Amino acid sequence: MVKGYMGKLLFVDLAKGACQEKVLSEELCRDFMGGYGMGARILYEQMKPKADALGPGNMLGFLTGPLTGTPTMSSGRFVVVAKSPLTGTWGDANCGGDFGPRLKFAGFDGVFFSGVATKPVYLSIVDGKAEIKDAAGLWGKDCLETEDNLKGIYGRNAGVACIGPAGEKLALTAAVINEQGRAAGRSGLGAVMGAKKLKAVVVRGNMKIPMADEAKAKELRQKWTRQLKGAGPTFVKYGTAGLTESSAMSGDSPVKNWAGSGPDDFPTAKRVSDDAVIAEQERKYGCWQCPIRCGGHMKARPGRARVSHKPEYETLCMAGTLCLNDDLESIIRFNDICNAYGLDTISVGSAIAFAIECYENGILTKADTGMALKWRDGKAVVALADKIAKREGIGALLADGVMRAAQKIGKGSEQFAVHVQGQELPAHDPRFTPALSATYRMDGTPGRHTQGGRAWLMGTDWITDPRENKYDYTNTGELQKMSTNMVHVVNAAGICLFAYLSYPTQFIPDFLTAVTGQKYDIDACLKIGERIANMRHLFNLREGLNPLKYFFNPRALGRPPLKKGPVADVTLDDETMVRDYLKAMDWDTATTRPSAKKLKELGLAGLMK
Repeated sequence: MVKGYMGKLLFVDLAKGACQEKVLSEELCRDFMGGYGMGARILYEQMKPKADALGPGNMLGFLTGPLTGTPTMSSGRFVVVAKSPLTGTWGDANCGGDFGPRLKFAGFDGVFFSGVATKPVYLSIVDGKAEIKDAAGLWGKDCLETEDNLKGIYGRNAGVACIGPAGEKLALTAAVINEQGRAAGRSGLGAVMGAKKLKAVVVRGNMKIPMADEAKAKELRQKWTRQLKGAGPTFVKYGTAGLTESSAMSGDSPVKNWAGSGPDDFPTAKRVSDDAVIAEQERKYGCWQCPIRCGGHMKARPGRARVSHKPEYETLCMAGTLCLNDDLESIIRFNDICNAYGLDTISVGSAIAFAIECYENGILTKADTGMALKWRDGKAVVALADKIAKREGIGALLADGVMRAAQKIGKGSEQFAVHVQGQELPAHDPRFTPALSATYRMDGTPGRHTQGGRAWLMGTDWITDPRENKYDYTNTGELQKMSTNMVHVVNAAGICLFAYLSYPTQFIPDFLTAVTGQKYDIDACLKIGERIANMRHLFNLREGLNPLKYFFNPRALGRPPLKKGPVADVTLDDETMVRDYLKAMDWDTATTRPSAKKLKELGLAGLMK
């Protein structure tokens, strides 16, 4: 068995109440590494096409990577995978905390669920033994209560990944939560758990991860942690909260539901950024053995949750800049609500901004919303988040995301629903970073800024973009391909993307070599990343999806362009970037199907019928 892996996968049939262990093949490890690479290959093989995302035919997986839980810096990541009920595409959501390492310590590299339980259940894995348990007493509890209850049974060293009431009520913006505030937030996978009546997965164990050269891995940790660079110092001091003001002023973060300008419409961004946020932090928090420790727990204040996590950049932007809300206290409470009920803060913040703009334009009225909605109103942001969390009133509509809300509301509201293929866009604006338009459309999980592309060339040292003008759209495909493929390896290996941006890139193949015993270099990583990209894309093609036909709200592409601010007058030539990427990937420029030659080269021949 390849080192770095526990060598076992667990398959749980919830309908039958049965658990089956399977040996993890060396071929799967070698070709797809782990995480969503391995998940995509398994789901493609074991799921029928066109399965109902909320039905028994959808498979849900929790997976780690070969570096998860090893001495590698920031290697506490795991990923949740399934067909997304929000987009209908391949779905995955990446998360930190301690659940990933503890899943491996419990004896498994991943666990997959099929079918639907007849009643609420949770899965426990203790020292390699898996059991399906009755969750009737947990159903209806929020994520904080659920984790407290399960750790009361299994101990403080147990890892818990769970859903809250939002997932139970099948909100398509529902997340999977661990560490009472770390969210696998995107793709609506909390709703898949809810549909399966799976409340939680709890893991505990002391099994040792086999490594080819553990001493070398520890030596590498000492070497590389001294070489913090790029965004690393900012992450150490502030976490991602250190980026809010600068992003709002530069045009990186969207403002006023993607229709405004930071300097003109939100000059008070400093109030929800860096020092202002840290002033409310009680103590720093880090994921499993992470030297960056970008997280934090907030001070106890009336109205805050018992465990209040520091809002991340995305949360500060979506509940802040996107709503012109500079009331930090309201954003902290917004974050608390989403963490407790199990919701994606990006989607929920986007839904609130959408509702405010609909209200401003008379599409929604007080009779619809139960409250007045206006920009700069932190109290309304909190109140609306609470309604979404409980699926009450207008919240029931917004809980399924802006695309479906706009479809039901009509009256021209579609223009205010900023998404691609149903996934709300995150807080990085393609008009500021043009390559994101290609990433948001073409990745297997649309609308995901954590999936690489030329936008990720900043801070990396293994590849550079020779262009002085970022709005030079020509011949960008190869750079987009290479940088995207490297990020797939980062995610599949179990490494946090912040480590990728904070240390010299060579640390990745160095650790992979030491841990697995297989020889890795940058080129080997790129080949695996390309195979993963194709595998996730094949999943979507089999579902009858062509990313060229996805709806992508033109507002985020500069159609029409903004009239003021740092990205004024920018209209993206996204078609040229996408076409160049398709050529670089050897995918058909009309159908996006990979060529037979490319599939054979990647060992995927025969998968695309």
